[in-house]
Amino acid sequence: MTPRATYRFQFHKDFPFGRAEALLPYLDRLGISHVYASPITTATAGSMHGYDVIDPTRINPELGGEDGFRSLALAARARGMGVIIDIVPNHMGVAGGGNEWWNDMLRAGPDSRYARFFDIDWSQRLVLPILGDPLSHVLAEGQITVERTDGRAEVVAYGEHRLPIRDADQDEAEILSIAELLDRQHYRLASWRVSNDELNWRRFFTINELAGLRVEDDAVFEETHALYFRLYAEGLIDGVRIDHIDGLTDPIGYGRKLRARFDAIPRDDGNRAYIVVEKILGADEEMGRGWGVDGTSGYDFMEEVAALLHAPEGTRPLAELWAQLSGRTADFAPEELQARQDLLAWQFAGQLDGCMAAFAALTASDPALEGAITTAMLRRAIERLLWVFPVYRTYGPDAPATDAEVRGQARSRVEHFIPPGETFVVDQILAWLAGEGDADRALLAEAVRRFQQLSAPIAAKAVEDTAFYRHGVLLSRNDVGFDAGRMSLPIAAFHDRMSGRAKTFPHAMLTTATHDHKRGEDVRARLAVLSAIPDDWRIAVEGWRQDTLALSEGVDPADWYMLVQTLIGAWPRPEDLGDFAERVTAWQEKALREAKLRSSWEAPDEDYEGRCNALAEALIDGAEGEPFRARLHDLLRRIAPAASANSLVQLALRYTVPGIPDCYQGTEFADLSLVDPDNRRPVDYPARERALAEGGCPKLDLLAGFLDARRRYLALFAEGDYRPLPVKGHGRDRVIAFERRHGDAVLTCVMGLRLAPLMDAQGQVDWRDTAVMLADGSRLVADLLADGPVWYDVRPGTDKG
Repeated sequence: MTPRATYRFQFHKDFPFGRAEALLPYLDRLGISHVYASPITTATAGSMHGYDVIDPTRINPELGGEDGFRSLALAARARGMGVIIDIVPNHMGVAGGGNEWWNDMLRAGPDSRYARFFDIDWSQRLVLPILGDPLSHVLAEGQITVERTDGRAEVVAYGEHRLPIRDADQDEAEILSIAELLDRQHYRLASWRVSNDELNWRRFFTINELAGLRVEDDAVFEETHALYFRLYAEGLIDGVRIDHIDGLTDPIGYGRKLRARFDAIPRDDGNRAYIVVEKILGADEEMGRGWGVDGTSGYDFMEEVAALLHAPEGTRPLAELWAQLSGRTADFAPEELQARQDLLAWQFAGQLDGCMAAFAALTASDPALEGAITTAMLRRAIERLLWVFPVYRTYGPDAPATDAEVRGQARSRVEHFIPPGETFVVDQILAWLAGEGDADRALLAEAVRRFQQLSAPIAAKAVEDTAFYRHGVLLSRNDVGFDAGRMSLPIAAFHDRMSGRAKTFPHAMLTTATHDHKRGEDVRARLAVLSAIPDDWRIAVEGWRQDTLALSEGVDPADWYMLVQTLIGAWPRPEDLGDFAERVTAWQEKALREAKLRSSWEAPDEDYEGRCNALAEALIDGAEGEPFRARLHDLLRRIAPAASANSLVQLALRYTVPGIPDCYQGTEFADLSLVDPDNRRPVDYPARERALAEGGCPKLDLLAGFLDARRRYLALFAEGDYRPLPVKGHGRDRVIAFERRHGDAVLTCVMGLRLAPLMDAQGQVDWRDTAVMLADGSRLVADLLADGPVWYDVRPGTDKG
């Protein structure tokens, strides 16, 4: 059955299937139709997320194994509920020695039946960058030995990494010198520092522990997906969420193949598999149709609703304040460009070399280009296109319209960077990306594949994991899939997007919190208030700057400002302050290293990080931070009504616009989490069960009310269209109003936006003459929103449940 509303669980050894099964009565009372599970297949031992899959053919025994999952699924089915699972087709975990497919490939090399599973250049030995120093140093220190396990000799590095030895070398393993033994293997041990430049296999982004899979190969597809098809055939799952589909060679072909395979499986209940994809859309990029999927997993909606909550009047003053404090650019575009240039040079040089070599081979296959294009020209053209590529990737012949638009944008953006006389090289590469030309078709496909599988990680790592940590105009505009160059989304534009959803992807997932978010949904909602009161915010910041000058000595003003924003956004209730300093310093360490400006993962500056952490601890609970905290609490009190309104409106939109709403674990209460692993902390479910039974929690009560309505008026919410309602009067740009119709059933919604400027000291809103033009006559917003920022009404007609 198509989900009505999902609830996301992050499974791990401390939260196995049995814990979720015990919570099914709570989810059922709440109104959830489907458990939405993080990856359930066997992952690296102790994995807290499951995306480092080591065996996609078995359900993870740490989570309860197949018996535990079957019990959960059948218990859900008995309540009329279902299960959606997260699947990981792009990569596998290869650290720790637990991946038998990887180990067999290391032992047998290209002759292994699993060699075709991984994306490896076998023209040289496979590079394993697991050493802390060059091999010669590690050998000299005696850190590599040979040991036998169950009669087989293995290479052991640092007493930790156990690597298989070729069958042909088993008898001589202890006789040969270790250096000679290693020279005979299908792999080459190397320092971790060479991985960015010398790695000869595709990894997930920059993570050496995750190796790319070739699911475009039919045999690989079938073996890695057999478990999912069996679970679906047995009625234990109703669909899947596909992790990082843009990492695949052919995302569109994969989606169609997956749809066809699921559709070919008969189900007694008539279910059609629900399929959504993790897809990061660029600014104003639309999800392509014809993929065989129901839409995205919701990052695009998270961006749309977040931008809607932000006020446009904050755009210039907040940018100016950031530039003044930080000395960095007020605009996001220069930060993105620099980050793309940095990452391409620092962390993707090896992949760039492979991409360039593929295009060089392609060039050599076309006699008309002989002597016209050098490899250096190709490198310059590819680099510059990757600096400015407007989306994650193109998709090839099955997406001609969208790809043509992307190539046109790329050509326009790259113009400024093309070296004199080399415009024709850029144009040739763009033509090849379009599938044009007389060159060898196999070489063309390989070159295009390499470009597409490089443009996606460059975008992800440069934007989300670098520039978002360098650019701090307002941190609530820096999250997965967000357009940090845009502060606010006009109400009319939001209406257009929701109308489009109803027509193209009415069952796409809607989310405002995920395991990947950088700030919890209510952190973003609180910070969004600042965009509506930029002058008040500047005054507060200038006061804090004076209060903390001595405390922040030696801390860059940009990092100081990001810390202050984080404290404002995530400051918890008094009873939750106990571990807040620890949580913030963990976030701060990650932020500094991801920014790669004053520290990094490769070379941490512990002295600088220590100064930043000391500042955070002083501001949170040190005696010297008392003046700062006094101003902070005053501001939090003043913005609390507007922040609460943002939170409730954000939730209300998730449950009323076209799509399938997801509730990320625990976010029934205020979600003041930070970046992972903070956003995966344990959830106090007994407290939520009590609150659901007793009432009195505005966020949970509103959530339960919408879920009840969705259960009773299924067709209205699942299939209803979306129609904006006109708003007039002085507060017209502070109200969003719409209705959804299915037959003669109607859902009408009116919600207040960006309310801080209209609120008095008590949080009351001055609506004056603001009115909504309802189908049955105008209504004053002051009447509709007298009890809060959200008003909705359902006229069921003949559309009940």
